[in-house]
Amino acid sequence: MLRHTAGVAAAAALAGRQSASASGQEDERSSKPLIWDVHAHLSGVAGTPEERIKKLLEYADRVGVDRVVFHLGFSRLTDPPPDQLRRDNDEVLRAMAVAPGRVFGFVYLNPNYVDESIREFDRCVTDGPMVGVKLWVAARCHESRLDPIVQHATRAKAPILQHTWLKTVGNMPGESTPADMAQLAARHPQATFIAAHVGGNWEHGIRAIRATGNVVAELSGSDPTAGMAEMAVRELGADRVVYGSDYGGRSLASQLAKVTGADLSDEAKHLILGLNVRRILGPICRDKGIGV
Repeated sequence: MLRHTAGVAAAAALAGRQSASASGQEDERSSKPLIWDVHAHLSGVAGTPEERIKKLLEYADRVGVDRVVFHLGFSRLTDPPPDQLRRDNDEVLRAMAVAPGRVFGFVYLNPNYVDESIREFDRCVTDGPMVGVKLWVAARCHESRLDPIVQHATRAKAPILQHTWLKTVGNMPGESTPADMAQLAARHPQATFIAAHVGGNWEHGIRAIRATGNVVAELSGSDPTAGMAEMAVRELGADRVVYGSDYGGRSLASQLAKVTGADLSDEAKHLILGLNVRRILGPICRDKGIGV
């Protein structure tokens, strides 16, 4: 409990030294670390996409989060048909238009509709402003049906953020484990994967992806337990760990505390908080002319 309180206090102290910026002028040498949240949703607040994003960015401002990646849209359907995917992605596109350069988007795809998902990728990423892929719980990610989507995203230099979880009571039928993520990544060594939540049961999740160097651990969505970020850095290296919050379902302050309150060097914290995401998204953003 003391570590939890200290971590939240550290996040608040960090916020007090920062002001959020959409200018893209953050300098790695500055005492202010770039904070780039790679996992956020248009939830927890009411209104249109434009109204929701303005409120969610107010929350980000309070704790000094500079940039945020949103995905999924409003419906949160676990196995959405193609027309719903399009509506969900349109909601994120509308939110992105409110604060370009600060609000980024990953296209939500469904491996149960491969051809339609590839067309949706082209609409939102190839011909649109989104810069990555979000896969949730429609199908376990080790299945071969995901291969065409991964290949298409990799050609575009788009990273793939895959929900991973390991429930004590058993996963949903289409819910991926970190071991599933490692299997998929081993088949596609040129792709970049982000293991969202690093499996929930993070001690198992971190070990499951350890040998698969093209998988990055993302820390969002669980309680800010002491030792989570430290273990990820010890087992994977600081360059394979990224910060995400899963807000509006989780509080930004508690999720930041996993990193700001961790027993890690400032260099490692800066990599996790934003510099690794900048590196991962750099190639596709440069191709699109987006400053990072």
